[in-house]
Amino acid sequence: MPFPGGIDANANATLLFSLAAAVIYAFSLGMPPRLSRSAARTLAVAMLAVLVVQQSGPWLLVAALGVSAVGDAFLSRDGEKAFLGGAASFLAAHVLYVVLFLRAGGGLGLLLAEPWRAAIVLAMVVLVLAMVFALRRRVGPALRLPIGLRVAAILAMGIGALTLSSAWVIGGVALLILSDGLLAAEKFLLPAISPHRAWMRHAVWALYYAGQLAITLGFVLG
Repeated sequence: MPFPGGIDANANATLLFSLAAAVIYAFSLGMPPRLSRSAARTLAVAMLAVLVVQQSGPWLLVAALGVSAVGDAFLSRDGEKAFLGGAASFLAAHVLYVVLFLRAGGGLGLLLAEPWRAAIVLAMVVLVLAMVFALRRRVGPALRLPIGLRVAAILAMGIGALTLSSAWVIGGVALLILSDGLLAAEKFLLPAISPHRAWMRHAVWALYYAGQLAITLGFVLG
């Protein structure tokens, strides 16, 4: 177990609770929206926030995970209002992550001091611009501003993560970015009857949860 004590230690039990909720939600992805499914998705990340509190981790991380859990509650439901609520929640979570990373990292000057970091930033900018170009004709007017703001926040989050030395956190943010990219492609670029939707939804959830978990462990195991 990653934390001192056995399976009954508070931190280890909380982590297992979070993992169990994530697995339960993954198996319920093909089912109609129900309260139990929403609870599983929400608890998966909410319990990570509880874990950070137990380990006296940064309050900004607790806030980012808590707001992400609210976004998960929205996205566990169907409809445009739920999607907008989720988008707004995750925008707030990304902003909190940006502040957390910049406060904990070595400063933006590190991006220029180490060429590999600058190369990753350049690759992220290219990928984000490509996604924006692909989405611009597929997204309705009501969604363009929230999606544009979220894309900017995702890019800022990626840049902020690269000011840190933790491979866990950098890798976790990369997984979140991949998850967001797949989600956008599944929702806006694929035909409604595409056979790829099922596996993409599972991949979006797996990448997203793994990203949140990696960021959490990067800070609490430090």
